[in-house]
Amino acid sequence: MKHKEYRRVVTGHNAEGTAIIESDQMASQMLERPNRPGVRLTNFWLTDQTPAEYDGPTETCTGDFILHPPQHGSVFRCVEFMPEDPEVMARLSSEDGANAFAEMGAGANIVQGGRHPWMHRTDSVDYGIVMNGEIWMLMDNEEDDVLLKAGDVVVQRGTNHAWANRGTEPCTIMFVLIDGVTQAGGGKGIPPR
Repeated sequence: MKHKEYRRVVTGHNAEGTAIIESDQMASQMLERPNRPGVRLTNFWLTDQTPAEYDGPTETCTGDFILHPPQHGSVFRCVEFMPEDPEVMARLSSEDGANAFAEMGAGANIVQGGRHPWMHRTDSVDYGIVMNGEIWMLMDNEEDDVLLKAGDVVVQRGTNHAWANRGTEPCTIMFVLIDGVTQAGGGKGIPPR
């Protein structure tokens, strides 16, 4: 099974203020790691402030590939999950997950001793749309796990979770991650780190 390449079109304005296409090319900021087999992340756009600047640079996906969105910003990305190999998964631990996530600046985001080696959380609100295939979203307790299929959407609000493709086909999810906070002391979430 092969990962997809994505065409990314970016609009803008010329010097006279006319709407134009500033960039039309294949998305190039991707991350695949041997210690997270079968998963590819592709970034399409990053913002580093709210409100977002829409007449700024034509390219925002430069530098290191980081899991979480920039402070006060957002990231628009695609994650492709190939079916998991149960034998490989049985050999992995949350330490393996921490090593893999450290490559994205997020080693501390792994839930040590979690139900799945990639159980993690981010301080963000994430909008996800399952484009194809199906995938399990694992939560802290098995009774809260949910099978998501093509066309389903999820709003992930800073909770511990992992993605497990236990099917036979690839699953693609489009995500927008928005930097977030919890109401320290009064919210339901874990206080900020």
